[in-house]
Amino acid sequence: MNGLAEALWSFAVTRWVSRKSRPAFERWQARTLRRWLDRDLPLAPFYGKAPHHLGDLAVTDKALLMANFERFNIGGVAARDARAAASADGRLGDLTVGASTGTSGNRGLFVISEAEKYRWLGTILAKAVPDLLWRGMRVAVILPQNTGLYDSARKSRRIDLRFFDLTLGPEHWRAALEDFAPTVIIAPPKILRHFAATGFRLSPQRVFSAAETLDPVDRPVVESFFRLPLDQIYMATEGLFAVTCRQGGLHLAEDSVFFEFEPAGDDLVTPLVTAFRRQTQIMARYRMNDLLRLSDKPCRCGSPLRTVDEIVGRMDDVFRLASADGPILLTPDILRNAVLKADRRIDDFRLIQTAPDAIELRLALELADEAATAAHQAVRTLLAARKATAGVALIRVPLPLETVRKLRRVECRVPP
Repeated sequence: MNGLAEALWSFAVTRWVSRKSRPAFERWQARTLRRWLDRDLPLAPFYGKAPHHLGDLAVTDKALLMANFERFNIGGVAARDARAAASADGRLGDLTVGASTGTSGNRGLFVISEAEKYRWLGTILAKAVPDLLWRGMRVAVILPQNTGLYDSARKSRRIDLRFFDLTLGPEHWRAALEDFAPTVIIAPPKILRHFAATGFRLSPQRVFSAAETLDPVDRPVVESFFRLPLDQIYMATEGLFAVTCRQGGLHLAEDSVFFEFEPAGDDLVTPLVTAFRRQTQIMARYRMNDLLRLSDKPCRCGSPLRTVDEIVGRMDDVFRLASADGPILLTPDILRNAVLKADRRIDDFRLIQTAPDAIELRLALELADEAATAAHQAVRTLLAARKATAGVALIRVPLPLETVRKLRRVECRVPP
């Protein structure tokens, strides 16, 4: 099967599966997963044989994967070779290699085949823009780095895809982006918000937030500017995990990933992912670093795929504090809400745990003093309610657009 045929097949399967009932979908998923466990997983030297049940496999994570990289991919590609290829043109023979931005200080790598690249293209088109595909699309992807994943889209006559390097800064490519007049924009929320703040001349038909946590404070600004609902693409080095449907539901990509969930407190979970449509780099029971709040209601669109109410943030950014009752954890959503609810004039901030007993609240210089004081007091009140012993320093500083690192409004800089 050639590349575009692979993409069309993946598109069709993704759309077909989305019309099943939940019981019928689960039967299909179980058969597909079982076939992958028997046929594909044993080809990776780390495993070597098929398990009786998925749960028989050990839980993996980024540290384990990177330490044994060549044993998790069927071609025996070493991490040093993959890293060199990712730093060059992203090609390693017939394979495409990419790397994460290294938000947590440890860059992840991925290796995929040409078939998988087109499979990914068909899947994301089926989920994100099935109605626009037939009319032709101009897609602007604004991310910190280009990867070979997008090369497959450029070979379709119906898709004109252009990549804009976020790290160069919007002033470098603003004119080119406006001249391109994209019908679809995929960008981090901070960039979409920057478009609104600086009045970019753009009239897309669909806008997707990607690559960073979408904070509630950003959504109304972006939606008001574009006069469109802001959708999400939840994607990482490890794969595509969720896409918003036209009814606004953020659906897990259960048609290509089997999800298990570990409780993280406060009705949040962290996912273990098994990517049963990936055949080059095997990913089974891989622990993600994200905190999700799952929905308990089916989506109005009728899809059998479960939905996520909120991607709260990263486990790395949970504040770990001492208290009168022992160690406590404060998740990014709780901390973020404390700041934003203190005063409606607050639309940006940084809350950083810098030491086991020290937190910095950074607010813009132009913010009214009483709003800053209210936010400072709100964080202190939250800590007092939890009997935490950490101090909170209020710092007034500029909060410029950062293009070389991911925006993390709540950030823990204390090693776990």
